[in-house]
Amino acid sequence: MSQPPNQSKSWMPFLLGGAGTIALVSGMVISTQVNSGDRSGGLFNVARVGQPTAPLPGSAIKPSPIIAPLLKQMPQQRAQNLQKIAQTAQPSMDRSRARYVLATDHLAANQPQAALKQLANLEQDYPVLTAKILHLRGLAFMAAKQPDQAKAAWQIVLQKHGNDPAAAEVLYELGKTAPQYWDQAIKQFPTHPRTVAIVKKRLKQNPKQLPLLLLLAKAEPDAKGTPARMDQLVKLFGPQLQPQQWQTVAWAYWESQVYDRAAKAYAKAPQTPETAYRSARGLHLKGEKGGKQRYEMTIKQFPGTSEAGLALTRLAQLVPPKQALPYLDQVIASYPDRAPQALLEKAKLLDKMRSSQSATQLRQYLLEKFPKSKAAAQLRWTIAQDRLKAGDMKVAQQWAAETLTHSTDAKFGARAGFWAGKWALKLGDSQKAANTFQQVIKQHPESYYAWRSASLLGWNVGDFTTVRKLQPAIQQPTTPPQLLAGSAALQELHQIGQRQAAWSYWQVEFQNRLKPTVPEQFTDGILRLGVGDNLDGLYMVGSLSDRDQPAEQQQYLTLKATPDYWHSLYPFPFAAEISSWSKQHRLNPMLVTALMRQESRFEPQIKSSVGATGLMQVMPETASFIAGKLNVKNYNLENPADNIKLGTWYLGYTHDEYDGNSMLAVASYNAGPGAVGGWLEKRKTQDADEFVEAIPYSETRGYVRAVLGNYWNYLRLYNPEIAKKVAQISPHQPKLNQ
Repeated sequence: MSQPPNQSKSWMPFLLGGAGTIALVSGMVISTQVNSGDRSGGLFNVARVGQPTAPLPGSAIKPSPIIAPLLKQMPQQRAQNLQKIAQTAQPSMDRSRARYVLATDHLAANQPQAALKQLANLEQDYPVLTAKILHLRGLAFMAAKQPDQAKAAWQIVLQKHGNDPAAAEVLYELGKTAPQYWDQAIKQFPTHPRTVAIVKKRLKQNPKQLPLLLLLAKAEPDAKGTPARMDQLVKLFGPQLQPQQWQTVAWAYWESQVYDRAAKAYAKAPQTPETAYRSARGLHLKGEKGGKQRYEMTIKQFPGTSEAGLALTRLAQLVPPKQALPYLDQVIASYPDRAPQALLEKAKLLDKMRSSQSATQLRQYLLEKFPKSKAAAQLRWTIAQDRLKAGDMKVAQQWAAETLTHSTDAKFGARAGFWAGKWALKLGDSQKAANTFQQVIKQHPESYYAWRSASLLGWNVGDFTTVRKLQPAIQQPTTPPQLLAGSAALQELHQIGQRQAAWSYWQVEFQNRLKPTVPEQFTDGILRLGVGDNLDGLYMVGSLSDRDQPAEQQQYLTLKATPDYWHSLYPFPFAAEISSWSKQHRLNPMLVTALMRQESRFEPQIKSSVGATGLMQVMPETASFIAGKLNVKNYNLENPADNIKLGTWYLGYTHDEYDGNSMLAVASYNAGPGAVGGWLEKRKTQDADEFVEAIPYSETRGYVRAVLGNYWNYLRLYNPEIAKKVAQISPHQPKLNQ
């Protein structure tokens, strides 16, 4: 978040540093010297409990290269081109799509007669959206003051397409004058957004309605007012709730991250491995008593389950070292997937108990038995750091290189690999360094350390001191990502840019909410992004990496190889505003986008606990300072345009404070100029990479890596030059079909 500026420059010039830049020219090597809360509570977020599924399905609905580019334009901009397509003599999917989009644009502009013209007999050529066409026709008739014709169209929907989610829209409209239609909507489409609106209206009139309160808990468990609503439900109806109803309440609390109340509700729900574990984990997260006993109950009731294995691991964290050893021994003996980490933790405990020889033997066993595990990578990297501190850079480099070779985990593998390259440079082996940097990009192209490796290889990706100046070409995809789940009608609505309508369909069709499949979760993420729910949309896409079942892991890896996955994980909202204000403040627009993604996940109205607000998380006092500099008297930090204007000015200001050094500017944006100035005065190195690793605030250290890692991902995904270079090295770089 932005910090109030410090008027005095308490910093010293910071060198580019590092061991040098490596450029590969005609095969020759030339050397020239120069951080989120645990939303899941630790287990069983929606990303980890999906059922084993078949290979990823393909979508039968294909995007139109003719229509898709027009959908990114404003209605008045695209009208003429859509009209030309709609008037073609030969019926086609493009013509039908153009007519439908024109009809929705006309309705939004209160032009019902023009909408009716486009909708006339459209269902004959566009049967996939028949129910929606009839629904829109009714809306147009109502706007044209022809209620009888509207009701006639809507009755056809109820009679012939009564199970289509468009019927919920019809029931909502008809229910405005006939309440029985709203009763039918609640019964037939309980999770449709229109039904949710109906339920909220009725609860406002009479809040003491248990069925309606439970319906909202299922339909929007993570909504802003859910915890208070669940508190009211428990207060009014707690004694009469059945176990299954308690599970609904528990899930709503859990999704809202109210873990202690979720734990208490899960204790009253039907006992399964999941509910038993959560009843313990929720208390543990909040530091309340009873977590230890509930972990023990989970192990006793559900031995052999994944939850029992994790409960044993948690218990080892709650008790003194000597008592923890038996728990870890059970994990090692009975849970092979958790054994590597348990071995590492046991070795640490033995060190504390001064059993160094036994600890050494355990670590050796870990490396031999589980060489490719995350725990082994962590151990190798720790050894490398220890050897470096002891002054043996050569051995440290060997351990770091081995970490990269064996590890598939970017946290340790990419980091260790990058430093193996840096240390090779310092040891004078530039060829080994170049090979290692290329290996980092090959194995972990999405990591912050891939950017640092590319920079030291001499790629045109910017360094800490040059990122600001770059203005990389940005090439966005012309078609939307394809959905992997949902009906043909839903997928068609998505492809023609009807985001809210597609979301409404999905709310009816998405029944497997507690345990979504990989295709369902990815679809949910894309549709959330489409309606501006960027925080949860990015979470749904990003947390697919947490899948731990083999079949689901393979599905995730298949999905990860597609452009749709990466473009969804690194979207480009507010592109026009970012481009405009970045240009004014001499900023790289990809850097601004990267910082915005980290600060707010592109949520315009998000607010931190200390008051930082909006897309770039501008503090109110900082905003006041900036407004004075810009002579702006009226602004709203929740308004995207205002927030980007003020936030980019401040990011430009922090760059100016540090002579254009983006690493220091980004650190200052997070921690404040006073803190960064102090770190510079006390720094023990002129190497910029070493400085990043030594930033005293762990939050800022992670923030710098995250923002610049985001920048690298935007660069490799949207800049054709860099995307091509990464693809030449890494099989993990998706082929970006633009």
